[in-house]
Amino acid sequence: MSPRNSILLVLGMAAALYAQGPEVPVDPSNSFQVNLPGDGPLSWVSADWGRTRATARGGAMLVDLHSTLVFKNSSSRAIRGVSLLVLAQEVTPGGKASVTVPSLDVQPGESFPIRVDLRLMRPLNTGTGVLVQVGLDGVLFEDLTFYGPNRLNARRDMLSWELSARRDRKAMLAALNQGGPENLRKQLLSVLARPSDNLVMGMQVARAMPSTNVEAGRSVEFAFLQFPDSPVELLSGDVRMTGTEARAPRIELQSKAKRAIRFVELGWLAKDEQGREFMAGTLPADLNLPPGQHSTIRKENTLRFAKPVNSLTAFPTAVEFSDGDLWVPSYAALKDPRLAAALPASGEERRLAELYRRKGLDAVVQQLRSLR
Repeated sequence: MSPRNSILLVLGMAAALYAQGPEVPVDPSNSFQVNLPGDGPLSWVSADWGRTRATARGGAMLVDLHSTLVFKNSSSRAIRGVSLLVLAQEVTPGGKASVTVPSLDVQPGESFPIRVDLRLMRPLNTGTGVLVQVGLDGVLFEDLTFYGPNRLNARRDMLSWELSARRDRKAMLAALNQGGPENLRKQLLSVLARPSDNLVMGMQVARAMPSTNVEAGRSVEFAFLQFPDSPVELLSGDVRMTGTEARAPRIELQSKAKRAIRFVELGWLAKDEQGREFMAGTLPADLNLPPGQHSTIRKENTLRFAKPVNSLTAFPTAVEFSDGDLWVPSYAALKDPRLAAALPASGEERRLAELYRRKGLDAVVQQLRSLR
């Protein structure tokens, strides 16, 4: 699976980007640094920085980082996910990013590559020194324990992906056990046939701007999909809709759990003017929600959609408890007819389908039986 690259800070030097400056010489021997804890689970094997370029842009330097880093699992446990912190400048807008790789199966002593393709900004420095530093933000092991500073909340993301992947593999294995190889093949072919790109409507999140009377829009109440096993129940909510924008969403929810909840992620289904529903994205929220209590999620944001939206439906996609445990929806919940029609195949379903396309059914069966 390709690394999920997420620029954490938006490039804030737009004015400087109008002036394309000269290329800055990059010496791979001293321009890059990989910092790993000496007693950590990873050791660094090699790196190829050959395609990385640096360009002066006004008073800043734009670093196009392209590298393949090879690491070794130095621990005694299998690794399921790795997150790297990539730093050109701690405080510069656009100077920090992460690369997270889920769905790994790296046994003790094995080496594995991580591809890094990022664009970073840093102050222009004509002297010598390290341009980019790569550090470890976290490692998720097979037993779901975590190692690392977790500066970017990598644990939550990797645990969510791993639990979801295990859920989907379990469902695929059940299809194999109940209907034989041809039943599994049928499921894999249906994943390959799904037009994933057409099932997602683009959504951008921006800070809300003061609205005028003309732009006030209309108040639209959220619809909700409830899952019986969800730790939260979505009660009510509304948003101001103006064309392709939804402003200041508000959702009231109640905890059904016996443990305190500190984080909730909600998925968004958007219905366009033709009545078609698309997965539009997710909205995360940090909470302090005791058992049985109510809370209200308020976001002073503007959600910009790729096309006009008539209605919105929200549903829980992840809930994190105060002890670090995580809930994700069951496979049966996500196969609800309405969701099944709107959601693209999951990352693990696509990975297994691609494995089937490249190596055949036996390779998929082998993985399903080994990665239970």
